[in-house]
Amino acid sequence: MIRWLAFASLALLAGCGDDAVEGGSGVPGVTDTEIVLGSHSDLSSSVAIWGVGSINGVRLRFEEANAAGGVHGRQIRFIVEDNQYQIARAIQAANKLINRDRIFAMVMALGTPMNNAVLSTQLAAGVPNFFPLTGARSMAEPYHPLKFTQRGIYYDEIRAGVKYFIERAGKTGPCVIHQDTEYGEETLQAAQDQLAEMGRELLAVSAHRPTETEFTAAILRLQQAGCDAVFMGTIHKDTVGVMRTARNLGFGAVFVGNNATYGQVIAEEPAAEGYHAFIHQAKLYPDDEMSPAVRAWWRKYVARFDVEPGVPAMEGYRGADLVVEALERAGRELSREAFIAAMESIDDYEDVFGYRIAFAKGDHNGVKESTLSVVRDGRWRTLASRVSY
Repeated sequence: MIRWLAFASLALLAGCGDDAVEGGSGVPGVTDTEIVLGSHSDLSSSVAIWGVGSINGVRLRFEEANAAGGVHGRQIRFIVEDNQYQIARAIQAANKLINRDRIFAMVMALGTPMNNAVLSTQLAAGVPNFFPLTGARSMAEPYHPLKFTQRGIYYDEIRAGVKYFIERAGKTGPCVIHQDTEYGEETLQAAQDQLAEMGRELLAVSAHRPTETEFTAAILRLQQAGCDAVFMGTIHKDTVGVMRTARNLGFGAVFVGNNATYGQVIAEEPAAEGYHAFIHQAKLYPDDEMSPAVRAWWRKYVARFDVEPGVPAMEGYRGADLVVEALERAGRELSREAFIAAMESIDDYEDVFGYRIAFAKGDHNGVKESTLSVVRDGRWRTLASRVSY
């Protein structure tokens, strides 16, 4: 944790350079010698494990590109501001990045409420939002030419989960437990929509406050309703609380979540044995069998940051790689319009980890498939790949 916070401080300082100029190009963030990109993320607060890991992944890829001579002769300068997972700080950070630093695009900004708070102003300023670190539908819907995603959408993952466990696992009693928030309601809507398409209905639903720690009444309600598959609109703490309560009460239903409920802290919880999650990228462990390319990436990351990479680092690295690819395709005469068109032309991309991404004109949601992972003996294990609904 100390190493993460130390790097967070360096990242924030690195973003305090001179304002970007439009060196003859007339395009914000583009000069004859550099391209300025920005991000606001949690580098020092409750979600720093995601923020710092993802920013590290982005930096590693941009550093590789710069060391190879840049993109069409331009170096990438990446300015990162710490939003501390607070809406007010995110607004302040975005205002600086857009109006003072004159960034070309926002890359890997973290947090659903933080992105939602700045998106209208950001898009009105013509600044694209690439690959935000959130699975909220608002990052992809409604369609906007400046919005692109490369991670699983929570709604899609829950729909895939409902379809999978009913059709392939033979479950007949689907239920939902969710936070009483916009995110939780999105989970509930996903389950209802998928069941309606299949001619079925939920047996029971339970909602709770994000800060709730007591789940006995909720689990008893689901148990008495005859639920055998419970779909989760939770995050980390309430996921663990629900699983502990279910174990204590002997409730043997299958519990299924999305990428918001995916983390090593859950895998290490004894009560979470057998817990399932539909995700966009699966965690790697150092003793996993890896391809030579992935092993080389792993070693490079550890050498650079002195910590093992997790899913946030994988996601950050892929997002940055997609940016570099689109910049290459856009050519030397760089504009935001050319960059958007170049990103839309990436229709058959596979990252170094083996996951696929595809964009198209009018479709900027790059992930169409999920990976099903389950907790076994304190680790996440992949059960199925390329699952969709």
